[in-house]
Amino acid sequence: MHETMFYQAREKGTVVCNLCHHNCHIKEGKRGICGVRENRNSRLYSLVYGRLVAEHVDPIEKKPLFQFLPGSRSYSISTVGCNFDCLHCQNFNISQYPHLHGGNINGRERTPESVVEEAVSADCASISYTYVEPTIFYEFAHACAKLAHDRQLKNVFVSNGYMMPDVSRHLSSVLDGINIDIKAFTNEFYKKVCKARLQPVLDNVQLMYELGVWVEVTTLLIPGLNDSQEELRDIARFIKGISPDIPWHVTAFHPTYKMMDSRPTSAKSLGIARDIGLEEGLHFVYEGNIPGKGSENTYCPSCGTTLISRFGFNIRKNRLTRGCCCSCGETINGVWE
Repeated sequence: MHETMFYQAREKGTVVCNLCHHNCHIKEGKRGICGVRENRNSRLYSLVYGRLVAEHVDPIEKKPLFQFLPGSRSYSISTVGCNFDCLHCQNFNISQYPHLHGGNINGRERTPESVVEEAVSADCASISYTYVEPTIFYEFAHACAKLAHDRQLKNVFVSNGYMMPDVSRHLSSVLDGINIDIKAFTNEFYKKVCKARLQPVLDNVQLMYELGVWVEVTTLLIPGLNDSQEELRDIARFIKGISPDIPWHVTAFHPTYKMMDSRPTSAKSLGIARDIGLEEGLHFVYEGNIPGKGSENTYCPSCGTTLISRFGFNIRKNRLTRGCCCSCGETINGVWE
């Protein structure tokens, strides 16, 4: 067990977790919504500190981050647990593990030092905290991230964007990049499909950008639920309102978990979404999860030159010159070194 950050003790032994916008009021012996933070004697403990269920070397494009050290490798880690309960979660076997297994916590014991050493040994340029919402293992992620910076590694969160503002600010000192899901643009979707709210997510996209963290956004298009042209325009306009240089990934849904009866997303739908994003003024819109059937390349927003050619998670050619267009010299925002 490891005592957590961001909580307050209240009367009658209750603690309030201030890690995410659920703000769980947790009674003695109980856990928060995430299933991995427990009140013991009016102190809140992480049950997953250093207990990893996933350690993989991934291409950074898998996060997905397309304008963050393209072609590099990222050491990706996760514990069990999540503060969302998305009906379409592709990693439900670990995100919902405590709820599906009577509160049990599994994972191999790791230290921050061992994670960083593995990342260095695997010739990774970064560590990604991913697969489930990494905020729920915040204390371990933060400890790893500090050591990673000491070894010139960068840090990446793949997040649902539900952390509290104080957590975002605390994290920003060691975080270099984040991909935040905007899963839809209605509270109805968030409440029904994710058991959460939309506004905190939007606030965190804005805040992370203002804090100087490289931000990319992903929207998984689920036919009939969040893929209307009106809703897609709303998402694109919101992103553009922060910065037209924030990349937007529109990705294909494949039936899973509690949405096995839903239809998969068509390549045509992704193309429509990309066109909408570009029409609304975004400079970079990428189609994902259908390799070779959509636009995965990075184009210069000024002259249209293909700068980074991709197939799936693989870089075919990178023509960027010190972060600028090789043809017209336009500066392309991103993390290139």
